Amino acid sequence: MTSHPRLLAMIPARLGSQRLKQKNLREIAGASLVAWAVRKCRAAGVFDEIWVNSEAEEIGRIAEAEGARFHRRPPELANNVATSEQFVHEFLLAHPCDYLIQVHSIAPLLTAQEVRAFVEAMLADGCDVQLSCTLEQIECALDGRPVNFTFAEKTNSQELRPIQRVTWSITGWRRATYLEAFAAGRTATYAGRVAFHPLDRLAGHIIKTEEDLQQAAALWPLRFGARD
Repeated sequence: MTSHPRLLAMIPARLGSQRLKQKNLREIAGASLVAWAVRKCRAAGVFDEIWVNSEAEEIGRIAEAEGARFHRRPPELANNVATSEQFVHEFLLAHPCDYLIQVHSIAPLLTAQEVRAFVEAMLADGCDVQLSCTLEQIECALDGRPVNFTFAEKTNSQELRPIQRVTWSITGWRRATYLEAFAAGRTATYAGRVAFHPLDRLAGHIIKTEEDLQQAAALWPLRFGARD
């Protein structure tokens, strides 16, 4: 008999931020970004535990009020220098699981249904890493050079190969692969076999600035309805 893999959701939520101050405490539709992230993880119905990862007691209180658990991040992993590699590693050492799904609070337009679909796709695929992305089916260039088109001819946009733009709205890792790569000094974020999971553009909207927050608030009723 095959046992069900142990799945943890982790919502990273530092109190400090540079471009948008205390962004995780900012509100949309009457609740903080952290609260909405916990609610969507609970509604997805696929996690054994839901954790909010922060250095701040204030955020921890919100997490627990919403029915999540609070992982207190060490202060040295809560500054602008610490990397996601480090705080994900520290979390994984403390919490045994088979898979860790990182759900960003700054992607408020990601739905519970999309969270569930992301997890189901990763388990079905059996990959070590799954990255969320949006598919950009338009001419894209890097350093002035075409990536998915050529200057030699004009191609209709619908015939172009879509570019996979990583959004980080939601990310999944196999715990054993991540820890093994980190211990060996390799980049754990992309260790093992990597798969890409497409999201729609609203789910791929990330809040970094005040303008991003305003855009998300304006789109909220279209996504969830005026009463949410």
